[in-house]
Amino acid sequence: MKWIFPFLIHRSVLWMLLIVNIIGTVYGYIWYGNQLSETPAKFLLFVPDSPTASLFFVFVLIAFLLKRNWPLMEALAIVTLFKYGIWAVVMNILVWKVTGTLDPIAWMLILSHGAMAIEGIVYAPFYRIKWPHLAVAAIWTLHNDVIDYVFRMLPRYSVLEQYIPQIGYFTFWLSIASISIAYVLCVRNDRLHFPLK
Repeated sequence: MKWIFPFLIHRSVLWMLLIVNIIGTVYGYIWYGNQLSETPAKFLLFVPDSPTASLFFVFVLIAFLLKRNWPLMEALAIVTLFKYGIWAVVMNILVWKVTGTLDPIAWMLILSHGAMAIEGIVYAPFYRIKWPHLAVAAIWTLHNDVIDYVFRMLPRYSVLEQYIPQIGYFTFWLSIASISIAYVLCVRNDRLHFPLK
């Protein structure tokens, strides 16, 4: 698999990903617009989950283009990209199961969020995450779960309202899985890193 690493950090690929992620981040914050307008100020930072995850990755990509690492952003990116990428895919599939239909926007969300989960993992060999960085990302992610499911600030899927307790349970374990994946790929295997050249 190491043959693909030079391709992943080629400047044209990084620039393409940067542009795509900036567009996706902006679109994501717009998508949350109505919910954000009704959100108490103290929760604003924790409501737009997916666009914030892609924003973390935007900072990672900028650092890569400068031939640098930003381990805290890398930790936040890998955990949240995987978590919210998988979460959105599962939620939209659940909407499909409940309603029997999905509109084009939902299919776009499935594809784009699936790509989010993949890009966070694919770039793991380039990250320089240590325990303290992962600890901050873990606290951020689990705290966000509390904000979403205790204070009910989760993304709105009205047709799934009856499943909120089950979704909250699933989300908690998805957070644990995301943190664990980051640990295995980046902290435990820190000697397997590929250099940014």
